[in-house]
Amino acid sequence: MNEVKVYDSSGNLKKVISVNQLNIREKLQMETPSIFRRNKRTGRPSEKLPDSKKNTGKS
Repeated sequence: MNEVKVYDSSGNLKKVISVNQLNIREKLQMETPSIFRRNKRTGRPSEKLPDSKKNTGKS
């Protein structure tokens, strides 16, 4: 495993994540994978818009 370099949108180096930190993160992810879930949705259905708000486009 190699160190990871993180850059911002303008191309400047923000931080370097060491191999040791990556190993710690890997162990933590194996123990509790829900911490690193990308979609953190709660599972609730999305709210439906009333008919008056659905047709707000062109006439």
